[in-house]
Amino acid sequence: MSAREAPTPYWLGLLPALALLVLFLVPFGIMLAVSVAGREAGGFFTWGFDLASYARVFSPFVGRILVTSVAIALGAAILAVALALPFTVILGGMSRRAQTVVLVVLLSALSLSEVIIGFSVNTLLSQTAGVGNLLAWLGLLEAPRAFTPGLFALMTGLVYLSFPYAVLVLYPPVARLDPELAQAARTMGASPLRTFATVTVPLLRAPILGATILVFVFVLGSYLLPQVLGRPQHWTLSVHITDQAIYQSNLPFAAAMAVLLLAVALALVGLSLLVTRERRTGT
Repeated sequence: MSAREAPTPYWLGLLPALALLVLFLVPFGIMLAVSVAGREAGGFFTWGFDLASYARVFSPFVGRILVTSVAIALGAAILAVALALPFTVILGGMSRRAQTVVLVVLLSALSLSEVIIGFSVNTLLSQTAGVGNLLAWLGLLEAPRAFTPGLFALMTGLVYLSFPYAVLVLYPPVARLDPELAQAARTMGASPLRTFATVTVPLLRAPILGATILVFVFVLGSYLLPQVLGRPQHWTLSVHITDQAIYQSNLPFAAAMAVLLLAVALALVGLSLLVTRERRTGT
């Protein structure tokens, strides 16, 4: 048997399982154990089986925070993908050199930390040095005003943060699209907008859903931008987890909220994948 026909070593399949065990299952197991531990004064806890933290988790207060977190993450994901899809389609029609330049710029944007993005958007939307001065100069506002903190500033920061990820997820399937399909639609009299809505979007339904899920899960774990750009009513569950773990020294309650957040994220991802599979089997 030649080297090309040699079977893949079985131990290679153990590497992803080992990485999953070390990077996810072990930390999750520790977090789950801490969530049922008993809290002690001074920020300590004792190992045991105490469900007091979960009793607080399933309270109306935490429920409202969870609904806010899911709504903000879902809204940011939909906006990011809605902006990234036409951008990626236009990018796919550029020359290879132009595509390379744009992708390098996007990859460079990924190097910006959440801290830099948060304070940059905060400055951009401030009253003294932000777009309010430009709108007042154009006569659209009577006087400069601040757009931060607020929901608009928060959504702007989250969309800016997640936009490159949405583009990078959508780019491979967009690049594989057959350009003759769009050309055929244009030949039959369809406008560019109608071609995009009736040809391109249906062909990319699965990648669009995948990009939305990825951005949703990514934004759901954001905790700095809601503090910098949002108001207290916009603080997500991740912010409250950080507050309980660091400032309130209540690790069991923080771990219980983290378990809830992870369970909700996995449940929504699983539901989306199930709906996608049923649509595929139905068609």
